[in-house]
Amino acid sequence: MAARPFVANVAEIRRHPGSRTRFAARAPLDGVAITSAAVPPGAEIAVDLELEALTNGIVATGTVTVPWEGECRRCLRPVRAETVAEIREIFEPDPVEGETYPLSGDQVDLGPMVRDAALLALPLAPLCGPDCLGPAPAEFPTGVERDDGAEADEEPTAPAPDPRWAALDELRFDSGDDAR
Repeated sequence: MAARPFVANVAEIRRHPGSRTRFAARAPLDGVAITSAAVPPGAEIAVDLELEALTNGIVATGTVTVPWEGECRRCLRPVRAETVAEIREIFEPDPVEGETYPLSGDQVDLGPMVRDAALLALPLAPLCGPDCLGPAPAEFPTGVERDDGAEADEEPTAPAPDPRWAALDELRFDSGDDAR
């Protein structure tokens, strides 16, 4: 594997504005993570681009496919998925910070663009499925001690009634005693 897998040679197309070439690569990109999701260590990010020469730059158009893992925001189960980011970026010799990427000589380093696209593609609130309702309140994993000291395998018992409300148990509402 090349030391810099996301570097493309653009010498030929830069000589002929309007010409195009394909660029495809797969490589791991470490440290791509946000608080809710991350690219697993060693997982490969796939890049499929068309590079087109401009008079004074290169336009990269295509996709970046990002595998990710995180926790479902509702049930907290582990989630693994893949997302695809659409790319259309400009590389130029004098880049505008935050708007274009640098182009130097006959090579273009797509790595920073790939990293930015991967970070933006990661979900802010992952779900294991669109119909996830979260955990059922009465479910506890087997053998886990609950707050009331009972084991999860035991049937929950109803709490004893509060004696201060005992007088209300004797109250009866009869339908024949309607006083309007």
